[in-house]
Amino acid sequence: MPDPTAVSYLGVPGLVLLWVLTVVTFALFGRRVWQLIGALRRGRPERRWDRIPQRLGTFAVNVLGQRRLLGERLIGVAHFFIFWAFVFFATSFFWNLLRGLLPVLPVPYADAVLWMTFPMELLAVLGLAGIVVAALRRYVFTPPSLSRTWDASLVLALISILLVTFLAGQGFAAVAEGHAPTWSPVGSALSGAFTDMGVTPERATTLFLLMWWIHMATVLGFMAYLPYSKHGHLIFGPFAVFFAALHPGGMPPPSEGASRLDELTWRQQYSALACAECGRCDRVCPAFNSGFPLSPKDLIHELKGQFLASVSAKGGNGGALTEHVASPDAVWACTTCGSCMERCPVFNEHIPLIVEMRRHLVSEGEVDQRIQDVLMNLTRYGNSFGQSPRARAKWTQGLGFEIKNALKEPVEYLWFVGDYASFDPRVQEVTRATARVFQRAGLDFGILYDKEQNAGTDARRIGEEGLSEMLKEKNLKALGRAKFEKIVTTDPHTYQALKHEYGGNGNGLSAKPVAHYTELLAELVKAGRLRPGSGDRHTVTYHDPCYLGRYNGIYRQPREVLRAAGAKLVEMPRNRSTSYCCGAGGGRLWMEDAPGINERPAESRVREAAALAGVDTLVVSCPKDLVMFQDAVKTTGLEGKLAVMDAIELVEAATGSSEESHSHDGAE
Repeated sequence: MPDPTAVSYLGVPGLVLLWVLTVVTFALFGRRVWQLIGALRRGRPERRWDRIPQRLGTFAVNVLGQRRLLGERLIGVAHFFIFWAFVFFATSFFWNLLRGLLPVLPVPYADAVLWMTFPMELLAVLGLAGIVVAALRRYVFTPPSLSRTWDASLVLALISILLVTFLAGQGFAAVAEGHAPTWSPVGSALSGAFTDMGVTPERATTLFLLMWWIHMATVLGFMAYLPYSKHGHLIFGPFAVFFAALHPGGMPPPSEGASRLDELTWRQQYSALACAECGRCDRVCPAFNSGFPLSPKDLIHELKGQFLASVSAKGGNGGALTEHVASPDAVWACTTCGSCMERCPVFNEHIPLIVEMRRHLVSEGEVDQRIQDVLMNLTRYGNSFGQSPRARAKWTQGLGFEIKNALKEPVEYLWFVGDYASFDPRVQEVTRATARVFQRAGLDFGILYDKEQNAGTDARRIGEEGLSEMLKEKNLKALGRAKFEKIVTTDPHTYQALKHEYGGNGNGLSAKPVAHYTELLAELVKAGRLRPGSGDRHTVTYHDPCYLGRYNGIYRQPREVLRAAGAKLVEMPRNRSTSYCCGAGGGRLWMEDAPGINERPAESRVREAAALAGVDTLVVSCPKDLVMFQDAVKTTGLEGKLAVMDAIELVEAATGSSEESHSHDGAE
């Protein structure tokens, strides 16, 4: 076949034409990318060049392996093929471009290399099949919040042109040369079809050159267009994954909050460039699905509009974020459950954006009165209930044994109880059950009594960073005086703080293992220190708390504990990383619901549990879940049909029956 760059077209040498197209393309591409980088540099600095090996691993699994998308079965597989076709053909393009621009190089074109031919043809076919599936999903079986934009249609069309022109070129080349290259099954099949259509070798040569130039021009045009396009995520998405937050929860670095675009960090702004507007975040968001005025997708979409406007304005800050990106009502609707970030294929960080805006609203005093009251209670009393610190350990009364004071005598386990487990009457019996099970297992444990303070997890996510730090410092001071080897807590929100937000700065806590009580129970059962009997053989379902599951990946141990307690476990459709939030997190527990919402997240969740055949109990492992779901059972009319219990209650019942059995055996 003739070298496409060695042929003249309307008197213009192909080599000159290719050079002109390339220079124009790279100039447009480079100019736009430089503008975008300049705009990002106006944001606050944020360190994202650390832990390179871990970042490369995250990139390999989630970009090259497409892990988050493959879980969606058909569309995930389709996207996998489209992605790899795009990557492979981009590599082939740059190979061909370099060969075309520098004909003196002693290398052939990529599609003339035998070991390249077959994978290129295979990926072209699979990629086209994937595009058909993607188009049907977007335009026929459209899921909620998936955008139908002409921009998305153009991107699909351009990728299709790349694949079709390559395959057609293979067929025309085979006709012109009289045979298909080795390992070119598609080229061979198309050559037969073209021959049957009357295409002569001379005509096939012309058509091959036409396909080659359409292919190259399309890629060059695609390259120049993408950084200006709303679908620039094809370029920017992989970098977003590489620069993802590697710490659980993805909290933003301490700041005074953000009211303008330039007060966000560069990585927070970068989410705007990486967003594919696929709507996956909306489809799993409890606030959005309950009818609250928050759409995680719209949040990033509006941020994108502000960011691109700032690029055009060459430095404008775009105005107030709470006016142009998300309203205060939307900002306060977030439960910080992490579902949006867990599902986002490009690892966009919605929660840090919301927390930054909350920080600004808190600094301006634009906070719901109930939240103000809670923040005042935390400041004055160290707990959200506004109770005297001396009342924190009142739940211990009536236990029949005394719990050690870890400030006065050494213990193996320091039990950091938490506010709701300590003060809420609906939870206190569960807390006492936990103490009894610990005692029954022979655990050497103690508590901080009145020196324990709220862990500050919700204060941080409300946007009161200063208060959170104050609570943290008071707790660290008490922990520094206590003598213990390990920490256990029954509250996943406290677990998040102690495990990930309290260590460092040389305070010594980093060396202390932190466990959720279900992790500890699983260890005790495995070691034979707890021997549950059959219990009541409940058929139960289990709710994964957001801060235990998505934030910390604790899924196995709670289920092991339930099975050890004799429960038959039936999973809800949304479980483990896809678990649906109860609606309490991020301070939502203390806020009024917006008027006109569809159904509170907790109500949706108990209906999901009650719909399972044979299930009579919804099991939780978080004090806030217990409160939220017990209320939801009442408001949904499910009382008498669905019980809500903490996992420790099943364990206590099972170990109690086991002890009775052992005592009876001994009497006999």
